[in-house]
Amino acid sequence: MLSLPPSVRVFVATQPIDGRKGADSLMAIVRDLLGHDPLSGHLYVFFSRRCDRVRQESR
Repeated sequence: MLSLPPSVRVFVATQPIDGRKGADSLMAIVRDLLGHDPLSGHLYVFFSRRCDRVRQESR
């Protein structure tokens, strides 16, 4: 069970990403493509191309 405070928002990417990307690359996607601050405390969820794996990035 995931318990998050009400101030945390969850963003789910609608386009799949390369599952080999590291944390820095995912943070660049959040910053450059989504226009959000990756250090804001919100949760960002990414799916692999086959949609059989999920990655999350939060700091």
